[in-house]
Amino acid sequence: MPVAPIKFAQFWALTKPRVVALIVFTAIVGMLLATPGLPPLAALFWGSLGIWLAAASAAAINHLLDQRIDALMARTSQRPLPTGELNGRQVLGFAIALGALSMAILIVFVNLLTALLTFASLIGYAVIYTVYLKRATPQNIVIGGAAGAAPPVLGWTAVSNEVHAYALLLFLIIFIWTPPHFWALAIYRRADYARAQVPMLPITHGVVFTRWHILFYTILLCLVTLLPYLTGMSGLIYLGGAVVLGLGFLYYAIRLMNPPSELFAMEVFRYSIIYLMMLFGFLLADHYLLPRL
Repeated sequence: MPVAPIKFAQFWALTKPRVVALIVFTAIVGMLLATPGLPPLAALFWGSLGIWLAAASAAAINHLLDQRIDALMARTSQRPLPTGELNGRQVLGFAIALGALSMAILIVFVNLLTALLTFASLIGYAVIYTVYLKRATPQNIVIGGAAGAAPPVLGWTAVSNEVHAYALLLFLIIFIWTPPHFWALAIYRRADYARAQVPMLPITHGVVFTRWHILFYTILLCLVTLLPYLTGMSGLIYLGGAVVLGLGFLYYAIRLMNPPSELFAMEVFRYSIIYLMMLFGFLLADHYLLPRL
């Protein structure tokens, strides 16, 4: 019997393209904000490629380590490993190849600091979060959010070869954004997480408790997003955008306390993605239209 060819789409699915696209976008924003004008094209290209490959490698490792959980959850049951389209050896080889190529590119064409920080982020997400935190505590997404918040710092260091305080502000914004973003999804998918015995907050402490935490983190996020303006990193264009977007997020978080339907949690989740992309877009607009003196 002939062996069915391995389709490119199966390996592409391992990289979680939508998630990785958001990661690379925030990394590129970090690169652009790190310099008054345009960053060197070489740093922009190789840095983006290296960070993308590392994020894709981490995503593939996540597929490998979570294959038992993925098979039990409706949202993930059609991924390549649960369906048998790929086996563990293929996924591991793919992840190692991407990770090794990422490190080679960052060391040779970018700088050692970016390579080290990127590797730490890869291990933080693919191993520390996936293997331990995800299964150990309902605060998994809070603690593990540090790895997902790293890309702007990686982008900044790719251009400047230093960890700047402004880059850490971008890290803080994404770090605080992650819990309300992910807990909204967890509320909607709580039956999946319960079936897979993953201790997400809606499972361990209930939906009402989780809604209050989403509201708390959203308020904190609105305050944290004022810091780029208050520290002189950004100006009025960013401030106006951050305030409007924050009020929108607050509306969703407050409405989630007594939602009109079960689907509303997914509306909050989708808005949180739009929110982050537009917030970083306002950072860029402010950076180039109102350059700092």
